[in-house]
Amino acid sequence: MIKLNKRAQSTAEYAIVIALVIAAAVAMQVYVKRGLQAKVKGTVDFNPDPTVFKGKQYEPYYSESNMDTTREAREMTTTDKSGKVTRNLEDPEIISSWGTQTTVALPE
Repeated sequence: MIKLNKRAQSTAEYAIVIALVIAAAVAMQVYVKRGLQAKVKGTVDFNPDPTVFKGKQYEPYYSESNMDTTREAREMTTTDKSGKVTRNLEDPEIISSWGTQTTVALPE
């Protein structure tokens, strides 16, 4: 008669149950996050006091930006006999940025 090891079987069952609980938690993460975001948005939209939370809630896909950035620097690079590379800026670095950035309110 074959004698089965009950201890190994119960360990495997516990591992399967733990894996199912973790999988369910990962799957529910998206729904919990959306529910919390909806609650925050509802609180901001229902605003009896107009001095608090003026306007609508910020939405990142309603913003636009157009920026150009330039970097000017003179750099001196030296390599010694062991192969070590050293880089030094000869003049101060100049960084310039210009452009526009627009944030649009949510459509009514």
